[in-house]
Amino acid sequence: MKNKFDLVIKNACLKNQAAEKYNIGIDNGKIVAITKENLGHSLQEIDAQNNLVTESYVNPHLHLDKVFTLDRLDELAMAQYHQNEMTGAANAIELASRVKTQYDQSWITENVRLALEWAAINGNTHIRAFADIDNKAKLKGVKVLLELKEEFKDIVELQIVAFPQDGVVKEPGADILVNEAMVMGADVVGGIPWIELTDDDALSHIKSMFEIASKFDVPVSMLVDDVGDSKLRTLEMLANITIAKSWEGRVLAHHARAMSLYPDKYHSELVEILKKAKVGIVTDPHTGPLHVRVQDLLEQGVLVCLGQDDISDAYYPYGHNNMLEVAFLASHLLWMTTKADMNVLYDMITVNAAKAMGLQDYGISVGNTASLVILDVPNVVEALRFHRHPRYVVHKGKVIVEDGEIL
Repeated sequence: MKNKFDLVIKNACLKNQAAEKYNIGIDNGKIVAITKENLGHSLQEIDAQNNLVTESYVNPHLHLDKVFTLDRLDELAMAQYHQNEMTGAANAIELASRVKTQYDQSWITENVRLALEWAAINGNTHIRAFADIDNKAKLKGVKVLLELKEEFKDIVELQIVAFPQDGVVKEPGADILVNEAMVMGADVVGGIPWIELTDDDALSHIKSMFEIASKFDVPVSMLVDDVGDSKLRTLEMLANITIAKSWEGRVLAHHARAMSLYPDKYHSELVEILKKAKVGIVTDPHTGPLHVRVQDLLEQGVLVCLGQDDISDAYYPYGHNNMLEVAFLASHLLWMTTKADMNVLYDMITVNAAKAMGLQDYGISVGNTASLVILDVPNVVEALRFHRHPRYVVHKGKVIVEDGEIL
C-alpha cells in the first residue's frame, strides 16, 4: 500500500489544547494534515505520547562569531556591562573588542559549529546571527558564518547580520566593510548608533546603514540605547527613519535597555512611534540588569520577542542556544509567572520571534513548512519548568534530532 505521508506524529498535544490529541501528517517538507483521525500509512511514525508538539524555536539575536570567547579575555568587560545600572556599557564594548585582535577563521569556525549543533539539539532552527565588522575583525566573522550557513542549511537556518559593532562615524571604513559583507551574501544590515559620540553622529550612523539596506533591499537590525542613560534617543531616531524610508515591518530594535529609565510620558509617546513604524523589539533580560518594559509594550501592541544574545563571551558567561532556558530566565526576571504569562513567553521564542525575523509559512498549520519540536512534557508550564531539549526536532519535514543526537 502506498504511503500517504513521509512522517506522521501521533498523539500530539498542541499548545492550549491539552485535552485533545492530534495526529500531524507531513509530506514533502510541509504539514498537510492536523486531525484527530487516524492518518494511515507513512514512511516514518513518531508517537508523541500525549506530549506537547509546537513550532521549533527561533532566536532573533545571537552574536555568533563571538561564542565561546570568554576564555580568551578577562572579566573586565562583563563587570562594566553588568554593574552600576549599566552606565559602563560603552567601556564594556571597548574592552570586549580586544578579542577581535585574535580573530582567526579556524577557531571561529570550530566555535560556531559547536554553537549551531547545540542550537539544533535544543530545537532552535532559525537564528539571526550577528557578525562584527570593523577594522579589527574585518570580514573574518562574516566569512565563517557564510560558510557554515551553507553547511547547516538543512539543520539551522541563519540570517547573517553585518554588524558594525565599533560604530560607523567613529570607525572610518566600517560602512565600506558592511557593504562588502552584503555583496558577499549577508542577509541583514546591522547597526549600533548609541555607540557614536554625538546625536548627530548617531543619526548619520542610522542613515548610512539604511542606505545600504535600501541598496540591497534587506531588513535592518540595530542595537539601540544599550546603556543606563535615560537621555539616549537612538530608538526614536531608528523608528522615525524607518517611517521616512518606508521600511515598516522590516526593522528590529535590540536591547533598548534605556527604555526602562524613560519618563512615563516620553515612553508612551515613543510606543506610538514604534507602532507606527512597526519596529519589533528583541529583549535579552538575562544578559544585563536593565530591560524594556515587556508587559507594557505587549499590552500596547508592540511586537516583542526574546533572544539568546550571547554564549560564553565577554558579556555573558552562560548560554547554550536553548530558547526554553531563555524564556525560563525571563519568566523570573520579568515576573511573568502566570500560565497566561508563560504562554506569552513561549510565543516570544516561537511565533513572535518568527514574525520579527520575517519568516514565511512558519507555525503549526496545514500548508506551512514542517519545522517543529516534540517535547517530553504535556504543556508549556512543564516545558519552561524543565527547559530540557526536545525528544525530537523536525526541520523542513525531516527528523534532524532524536534524543539529543543530531541524525
